[in-house]
Amino acid sequence: MNNKLLIIIGSAELEKARTGLLYAVNTKRNNWLNDIKLIFFGPSEKLLLEDEIIQQYVEEFRLMEEKVVACKFIAEREKTEEKLTSLGIEVEYVGEMISNYIKDGYIPMVW
Repeated sequence: MNNKLLIIIGSAELEKARTGLLYAVNTKRNNWLNDIKLIFFGPSEKLLLEDEIIQQYVEEFRLMEEKVVACKFIAEREKTEEKLTSLGIEVEYVGEMISNYIKDGYIPMVW
């Protein structure tokens, strides 16, 4: 059984993004899957900076020794890289990263 999950939070819809993050946190907390990657990509990066509940979920995920990544291209375009890194988010180009995770057997879930 494959236990590798790639969660991509891309939606600008607040409730959809929160739901994806809740799933990420609960999956990690309850050991439902062994390996979980979390990437913010696109309009969700703005939500991350604006919504305290999203920030709390991200911090909880990070405290379980998991890194959280946001797209560097989007962050540069929106001039938000410094704000994202101040929240402990790693800002990297994610296009190739996502492709490599899929090649490595991660199942993508896009919220």
